[in-house]
Amino acid sequence: MRLTTMTDYALRLLIYLGRHPDRLCTIAEVAQAYQISEAHLTKITHQLGLGGWIQTVRGKGGGMRLALAPEQISVGRLVRSVEPDFALVECLGEQDDCSLSGRCRLTGILGEALAAFQQTLERYTLADLLAAPPARAARRQTVVSPPVRHRTT
Repeated sequence: MRLTTMTDYALRLLIYLGRHPDRLCTIAEVAQAYQISEAHLTKITHQLGLGGWIQTVRGKGGGMRLALAPEQISVGRLVRSVEPDFALVECLGEQDDCSLSGRCRLTGILGEALAAFQQTLERYTLADLLAAPPARAARRQTVVSPPVRHRTT
């Protein structure tokens, strides 16, 4: 599973705004700070504004800021509001044309995995993302290895 670029940039935008709570920030400065497209960031800013995540001020001296305190911005809720589709496979989507529907355990397993993913995101807020990261050597990285296939001869 991979989140869309739009979700990635939405999270980056909120992190940037959360790190600069004392002033309005512009799309240009955020785009430059993260080396991302201003045009794409403009679309994301519009969507986040409509969703009530950020406040925008038009005109000279305008910009944007968080609409809520970082502790009130759920990472899980934000991701669900921006991500267009969580159907990991066809049978989890709205249009289920899979010939195995009702006879396959994969749907339940992937649904359980998706629920666990979303529950994990739900435990965190923007405030958690703004906290100082752990020391580089102390970070724990999870590596997912492909299953080992056993040969039978």
